[in-house]
Amino acid sequence: MTITDTSAALSTPPAAPAEAVAFFTARLTFQADVSDVHASLGSGRPGFVLLDSRGAAGWQQGHIPGALHLPTADIAARAADLLDPAVPVITYCWGPGCDGATRSALALALLGYRVKEMIGGIEYWIREGFPLETAAGVQQRPADPLTAPIGSITCAC
Repeated sequence: MTITDTSAALSTPPAAPAEAVAFFTARLTFQADVSDVHASLGSGRPGFVLLDSRGAAGWQQGHIPGALHLPTADIAARAADLLDPAVPVITYCWGPGCDGATRSALALALLGYRVKEMIGGIEYWIREGFPLETAAGVQQRPADPLTAPIGSITCAC
């Protein structure tokens, strides 16, 4: 009996190392996490435009400071007026249960933009205790100790 016969997690065996390298490189090519986006924005020279792809109600409820608001439905009509094709774009939407950032990233890629999506969306931005701009000003909640490092600026991963 092999481990794959007894382990639900290994019932489909791991990929060969070369395939794993290709897969994980691809994931990092297409995605950025909220901590890396936050650190890049905090540097003052992020090298990308952060794009909030939610509708007007979501944007007004609260958004990441410095983000550009461009709902997915408006990308085809407005992207050329708002975005420089030479500057990469990172999209975000509500969170992991929403594929809005993926749809907006696809719409931008179809127009020729280099694009990534911020995994976790605004949900994980808020859960990690990062600032949120609202009509009342910039707000910040404590980090959720179940989803973010407490007492450290990074998870050291």
